[in-house]
Amino acid sequence: MSRLIRDRAGSTDAMLAAFGDEALLRAALRFEAGLARAQAEAGLIAAEDAEAIAAACVDLPDIEDLADAAAHAGTLAIPLVTLLRERLAANSPRAAALLHKGATSQDLADTALMLQARTGAALIRAETERLVSALTALTRAHAATPMLGRTLLQGALPITFGLKTAGWLQGVAGALARFEAETVAIQLQLGGATGSLAGLDGKAIEVAERLAAILGLPAPVTPWHARREGLAGLASALAILTGAVGKIAGDIALLAQNEVAEAFEPRVAGRGGSSAMAHKRNPTGCQTALTAAIRAPHLAATIVSALPQQHERGLGGWQAEGAVLADLFQLAHGALAAMAPVIEGLEVDTARMAANLAAAGVGTDTGESQTLVARALASLEKDR
Repeated sequence: MSRLIRDRAGSTDAMLAAFGDEALLRAALRFEAGLARAQAEAGLIAAEDAEAIAAACVDLPDIEDLADAAAHAGTLAIPLVTLLRERLAANSPRAAALLHKGATSQDLADTALMLQARTGAALIRAETERLVSALTALTRAHAATPMLGRTLLQGALPITFGLKTAGWLQGVAGALARFEAETVAIQLQLGGATGSLAGLDGKAIEVAERLAAILGLPAPVTPWHARREGLAGLASALAILTGAVGKIAGDIALLAQNEVAEAFEPRVAGRGGSSAMAHKRNPTGCQTALTAAIRAPHLAATIVSALPQQHERGLGGWQAEGAVLADLFQLAHGALAAMAPVIEGLEVDTARMAANLAAAGVGTDTGESQTLVARALASLEKDR
């Protein structure tokens, strides 16, 4: 049942764990325990019942058994709530009846996904900042390094390598800013059966706000069961960030071709070789990032295509989002984690750059490259 060989090649242990089965179940259990405690704080249920529910949510159930039951039921919430009620029935029958009060299956699914997304967003932020720092250092180091600029895949006019890397830097920094803006979508979901917050005895807003505080998620103005533009924006931002990293990977892979030989990934033992050709030095980090950049847009399009969800809670739309959003987080983090060490250790052959520029016979005037590099660095410094 494991896909670790395929998944690990394109992501990281940390992000795979953030969206793994154990993390999903712990997030779902946190939702149920937090909901009970929020209701106790609001005076809807007794504190001892809330603590009994929370205690029942401590131990993880058997993942394979629950996966089979969720596939059969059509949702994780049904078998999970049944299991928790069975845990409570003997010693806390009243608490068993109060479990999941006022919530629906989509509340559990959406909130669990948002808890995972919050963890994933922190990982994305940290790895992107690492790449931004490496790109900033590379740009400063090569602000004045002359090289041949290339347009339509052909030699054009002189630029500096720093101007090229400043473009990489601006692309990643801009994509990170867009991603940060879209993380406002990471919110609590609590709406009940039809999004009206029925079944909470007129204290639903208070319960939602208390639950949001317990889980550390923002409380939305209204439930968003059928309003998914926030997730579409988050997914699109992840795809854009992955594409910005892919741009860097594509350029480095071209610069590393034997005929160009201007920049290379750092040498790492056991990495970038060939099973048939021992002489080869393959750009494996670039490969990982480009693979992600090919896959990500189509995954984001899946979530965008799920925007027209029917009535108050839809069929097939939101149910498609969890696995797809997880894949987007995993691919984005995999691309970032592959490219950060490439940039940190990038081998730049300035002599080869100079030789290729001279061979092109286009002169040595790099225009305003150095001024543009300085402007780019100053602008990014101002925004940080």
